[in-house]
Amino acid sequence: MGIGQRGLAVALLATGALLASGCAQAATGAQPVARPLAAQAQAWATPAAAGAIGAADPVAAPRKTLKLGAKGAAVKWLQTRLKELGYMPGKVDGRYGGTTLMAVWAFQKVNGIKPTSTIGKRTWAALESPRTPSVLVPKGKPTRVEVNLTRQIMVLYVDGRQKLISHVSSGSGIPYCETTVWQGKSQRFCGSARTPTGDYKTTWRRDGWHKSYLGQLYNPIFFNGGIALHGALSVPLYPASHGCVRLPMNVAEVLPDMLGTGVPVHVRGKFKR
Repeated sequence: MGIGQRGLAVALLATGALLASGCAQAATGAQPVARPLAAQAQAWATPAAAGAIGAADPVAAPRKTLKLGAKGAAVKWLQTRLKELGYMPGKVDGRYGGTTLMAVWAFQKVNGIKPTSTIGKRTWAALESPRTPSVLVPKGKPTRVEVNLTRQIMVLYVDGRQKLISHVSSGSGIPYCETTVWQGKSQRFCGSARTPTGDYKTTWRRDGWHKSYLGQLYNPIFFNGGIALHGALSVPLYPASHGCVRLPMNVAEVLPDMLGTGVPVHVRGKFKR
């Protein structure tokens, strides 16, 4: 099923459905998949997105209340503006679906607005005068990833500039024990479902769907043992994973070409329920 075909499913699942999507332990002898770093941002960046996030040029938002499922010029303006600011709303097609919703959530969280699917006065005003995400590691490497567990967002920096901002869902923090067939036999796995804070680096990765003993990970990029940044069909507004950092599918589709091996990943904060 292609990214474009997932719109309806994502719109339903993003609101809170919990799928089997877990984190894998690094397989013995697993080798990183080589990726063309020269093609890093070319997969998605427009000239506006390739520049500094939060350009100073004044803009005037449509100010029309939008709800999930809306269509038309105001939605297209929303999508274009989000893309200019470094978010990933999906195709700029004037259709407000699940992919655009998760970009809206990320934007609202960065701007101190309670995440909602409705685009109202506060969100339009913020789109006219947007904030940028707080820098978690001011002296970090120019190219790095920062995961803010408190706000449940991820920011990719490239050459010292905020290049991509995404909504995420991290570890639920709820201890689990699950029995599954793994490596040909029934096994029981238990864990804390935490996403540990700290400073790490990207290591091995897999293309497409990767099966772990806790579920399916899309385009996983591992950075702390069996904990990865990966795409998932369910990326709700609360921490829901076994410890990995779930990303919207369209973000996970392009992130591997933008994020090489050995890139710092800084995880900070704590989500308050």
